[in-house]
Amino acid sequence: MGLHIALTALSEPQSANFQQLLQQLDQDRTWLLQQIDCGRWPDLRLDLAALERELGQLLTRASELQEDSEDG
Repeated sequence: MGLHIALTALSEPQSANFQQLLQQLDQDRTWLLQQIDCGRWPDLRLDLAALERELGQLLTRASELQEDSEDG
């Protein structure tokens, strides 16, 4: 099942939980970026930066799909 179809099927409480999950993941992504910028884990910097970018893209897409499912 695609993410868009799954989001369309969410009930109101599930949608609120999903929004909370997105917010928590975004906070985690921000924390990870701060850690990378501070120089932690220098040997993993490139991999962690790629992970942070992918997580940011995923969160953006999930938020867009959630908004679309609420509008439609």
